[in-house]
Amino acid sequence: METLKSVLQSIEQSGQIKADGLQHLTKNETEIVNTLFHENLVSEALVFLEEMDTDAEWHLFMERTMVSKKQKFPFWRPVLKYAAIFVGVIMLGYMMLRQNTSVDELPITESTIKLKMGEDNVKLIQEGDSQQIVSSSGKVLGVQTGNRISYNTDSEIKDLVYNELEIPYGKIFQVELSDGTLVYLNSGTKIKYPVKFLNIGKREVFIEGEAYFKVAKDKNHPFVVHSDQVVVEVLGTEFNFSSYKEEAEIKTVLVEGSVSMSSLLRPQDQLVLVPGSKGAWNKSSNKINKENVDVDLYTGWLKGELVFRNMSFSDMTKKLERSYNVVIENNNELLNGKILNARFHVDIESIEDVMKSIGELHSFRYTIKDRKITID
Repeated sequence: METLKSVLQSIEQSGQIKADGLQHLTKNETEIVNTLFHENLVSEALVFLEEMDTDAEWHLFMERTMVSKKQKFPFWRPVLKYAAIFVGVIMLGYMMLRQNTSVDELPITESTIKLKMGEDNVKLIQEGDSQQIVSSSGKVLGVQTGNRISYNTDSEIKDLVYNELEIPYGKIFQVELSDGTLVYLNSGTKIKYPVKFLNIGKREVFIEGEAYFKVAKDKNHPFVVHSDQVVVEVLGTEFNFSSYKEEAEIKTVLVEGSVSMSSLLRPQDQLVLVPGSKGAWNKSSNKINKENVDVDLYTGWLKGELVFRNMSFSDMTKKLERSYNVVIENNNELLNGKILNARFHVDIESIEDVMKSIGELHSFRYTIKDRKITID
C-alpha cells in the first residue's frame, strides 16, 4: 500500500505517470493507477488510502475488487469523490458498497433469482455469474458459481443468521448449506436457512415450493424441514419435498434412508417413511396419509422432466406455469376435469409443443401471446 501511495503522490506532484514508478506495483495496482489518473481521481484516492490502517485492509480490498473482473472501476468515482466524508469508516463497510454495486444495478423482474440477506439487503443472482456472498458486516459467507451457491463450513459466524433464496418460475437452482447438505430448488420456490448451522440443536430450514434434499449425515444434529404445519425430520438421507401454496397437499417422497413426517396440529399422527413411499398432509382435513409410489414421478423435474400420471388438466396447468414461466387462462371448463397421462421435457419441448400434444388427446382452441396462453 505504501508503494502505491508513493506512486500516486508522485503523479499528483508531476501531473504525469512515469513508467519507472510502476515497476514495483502489481498488475492490478497498475490498472487502478491508470484508471485513477484518467478519471482525475488521484487526489481523492490518496485521501481514501490514508483512511486505511493496515496493509491487510489494502490486500482485502484488492481481493474483493477481483471478484468481478467484468467491471472496470466505475465505483471509484462516487466513493472517492466524497472520500473526506469517509473518515473513520472501516474498510469492510466500503467493501460491501463495492460488492453490491453490480447487483443493485440489475433490474428486478419476476424472473430474477433473489437472495435476501437481511430486511433491506437483497442480492440479485444471475445464473452465469461467479461471486462471493458477503454479509453486511463484510464476512465472506460463501460463493456463487453458476447455478449454485455454496456456503462456507468454516465461516466466523457465531450467531444464527438466516438467508432466504427465492427461485422464480422457469428456473431451477441449487444451494449447498454450510453442513454440506445439497438442496435442489424447483421453480417457484422459497427457502430460508442459516448461513451457518451452529454446533448445538437441530439443523432447521423453512420452505415453500419444491426441493430435493441430499442431507449430510450428522446423528447429533437432526435435519428438520418446516413448511406450513408440517415438519419432516431426518439424520441423513435423500428425499423430495413439495409444499406449493396452491396445492391441496404437502408431500414428502423418500428416495434413500428414513424420515419422520408429522403435523403441528396432530403430532400424534407421525409417520415414518421408507424408501419408495410418500407421506402427504392434506391441508383441509389436517390428516397425514402414507402410500408406496414410483419415485421417478416425483423427482423427474431434477432432469427437466414433467411427468403427469392420472392428473386433471387443471392440476397440470399449475406445474406447466411454474416450469415454463407462463400464465394459462383456461375458459374451457370441460377440459379442466379431464384426467391425463403425459411426459414432457422442458429443455426439448416448448410450451407450444405441450399444448399441441394435449390438443391431440382432447381438442381445444388456444392462443399464445408473449407468456400468456388463453384456452377457449
